[in-house]
Amino acid sequence: MATSVKWRLKRYGRFIPGKDETTTGEPWKTFEAKKNEPEIILTIVDYGYLMVLHGQQCLETIPLHSASDFLKVHQKSDNLMIRHTIKGASRLIRMQFDGSNKAQAIKECSSAAERLREHVPVGTQDDTLSSNNQPPADDPAPGTQGEAAGGEPEVVHEGSLSIQRLTQHLLGETPLTLPQLYRQASWEHGDLEALLRVCLLDPSFHALVEQVEGELKKILEE
Repeated sequence: MATSVKWRLKRYGRFIPGKDETTTGEPWKTFEAKKNEPEIILTIVDYGYLMVLHGQQCLETIPLHSASDFLKVHQKSDNLMIRHTIKGASRLIRMQFDGSNKAQAIKECSSAAERLREHVPVGTQDDTLSSNNQPPADDPAPGTQGEAAGGEPEVVHEGSLSIQRLTQHLLGETPLTLPQLYRQASWEHGDLEALLRVCLLDPSFHALVEQVEGELKKILEE
């Protein structure tokens, strides 16, 4: 008879990249544990399934057989981030663990991560920070040495920013101070950071970044 291990979750969320959820104003579909409502439970069954249950409702079911082929898992503090890819389509799952305090929640999360390691590698914040795939932060882009040292970045206003100039800025060739419109993000900092860490664990992400850089350079040549 199969046995299972369970953990209480404080919050569970899922996000499908590219899905239009603008009607709600929130990119994540989130479930939070509340008093007088059924608990949100993460369970890993011995025969190889991860499930998230909310009372009688099953919010998530993921098979763990050969999971490394389609799952990327990352732990940060008391959160587990999972990237689940099926037939080329990816979705993100975030689980925040519950506990009497922060330390207990982190302990619970680490316990679940350790159980998941029986099926799939689980990265940690330290793994990501020490990744050798990231370029040195203080390595200037080719051709930019000395350009920004001569003065402050040019301040541009809405309506005066061309695609070429914006592309040069993104590639690090022309430092600019962009209008406020370009500095507003719809992502919470914690969500974006966690998402980026999961993406960095995906081997295909680095090729995507190179392709984006190549397309930006093509724009400059037009």
